[in-house]
Amino acid sequence: MIDEEMGIISLSELSRRLRVSIPTVNSMVKKLHHGGWVIYEKYQPVRLTDKGKKEAALIVRKHRIVEMFLVKKMNFGWEEVHDIAEQIEHVNSEIFFERMDEMLGNPSSDPHGSPIPNQNGIITSKKYMRLSDAKNGSVVILRRLHSDDRDLLNYLNEKRISLHTTFIIENIEPFDKSINIRYNEGATATLSKDVCDMLLVEATSHRDIPFPGDIG
Repeated sequence: MIDEEMGIISLSELSRRLRVSIPTVNSMVKKLHHGGWVIYEKYQPVRLTDKGKKEAALIVRKHRIVEMFLVKKMNFGWEEVHDIAEQIEHVNSEIFFERMDEMLGNPSSDPHGSPIPNQNGIITSKKYMRLSDAKNGSVVILRRLHSDDRDLLNYLNEKRISLHTTFIIENIEPFDKSINIRYNEGATATLSKDVCDMLLVEATSHRDIPFPGDIG
């Protein structure tokens, strides 16, 4: 959700993500402005109104519940679920999604670690640091991805890295800021700064935490 990530919504970013032209986005935003969903002023970023924020959060809730259902109940990979969820989230039945949520046990986050808004559209999000900001020699646990880009997810699959994986920071390269990590009972990898920027982690002082290999 762009507003969740950045606080504002630029027309160019909307155009890029929706894969439509700037004039098309401009027309859409004007309609949303007149409907009271967004605040739009010429040459200024678009801001969601309280009404718009709630509606957007409820759409995100449906999307993330579906993603979790696809992973937990249908055994899809975390790299497969985004496009499917985008189609299912438009089903016009609240009880459909609430039943999914019940079957899952009311999870607080989706398969990528992003928080699931509650039924009132309220998002409770814990702050994590980027792996790229971790200190040499520290121990961290992967809690969330900054992006659910399929190429990133496939890359992490190849490395057998999933949510709740514990990393020990073995070395940070001074030149390019790539990080050498140890994880999964002795596996090692060198992750570029671009990848480390996408991995949100929580510091821990324990080195003897089990190394999970499955998505939690």
